[in-house]
Amino acid sequence: MRIFLAGASGAIGRRLTPLLLAAGHTVTGTTRSLGKVEELKARGIEAVVVDVFDAAALRDAVLRARPDVVIHQLTDLPQTFDRERLAASLVNNARLRIDGTDNLVAASLAAGARRLIAQSIAFAYAAGPEPHRESDPLASAEGDSPEAISARGVRALENAVVNARGMVGIVLRYGRLYGPGTWNTPTRGRRCMWMPQRMRRSSPSPAARRASTTLPRTTVPSQSKKPAASLASIRPSGWQARTACSGSASPSARSATACRLPW
Repeated sequence: MRIFLAGASGAIGRRLTPLLLAAGHTVTGTTRSLGKVEELKARGIEAVVVDVFDAAALRDAVLRARPDVVIHQLTDLPQTFDRERLAASLVNNARLRIDGTDNLVAASLAAGARRLIAQSIAFAYAAGPEPHRESDPLASAEGDSPEAISARGVRALENAVVNARGMVGIVLRYGRLYGPGTWNTPTRGRRCMWMPQRMRRSSPSPAARRASTTLPRTTVPSQSKKPAASLASIRPSGWQARTACSGSASPSARSATACRLPW
């Protein structure tokens, strides 16, 4: 199949690309940086420099690629964790999930893509009994807290993808990533797991102690396999919507004509 990989130079995209090529797919991958074009070409894919916020340029790029499947692995976060830039990073990333996803959905439909697979997160739920189910509500989108900002972006992305009429919409909810190229890179033999400020205290509360063991975590290579697996796991005809929480072996599937997420 022809694959349009939006975000080919990211932490997931770099590891997903060889899986797609090994499966015999033809891959067109995007980056915002001219400096990464040669790197993408060296991996064996067609590199495209495009800004997802430029709707016309993105549409042209997707039309030229004529993809069967579009994979959305775009984020707008700094490569390394910077607490001073965190607030701005969350706003930028939410804007990408809202406006960028809308542009990518429109471009995918215009190009006649049959499937759109998008990256979401498994740690945006409202507080409640764990482990969470797919139908559990997300955190409130009201206000300007980090959780609300992220929840607005996640809601917009997931709704845009699963409710896109005319193609299969798939949302994969990833756990927190750790390993090279993420905010949680092992240092001196110890894993650094970033958590929201409300869970970091000098004397950890019971909630913080539980969070250190129950927040969904996963390595980048393991998550890279999920979009590739989604290419073959869905029937080629009809509309389907699928949300897959991190670690879920059997994601639910529903008719997109009847699908309404609970937020």
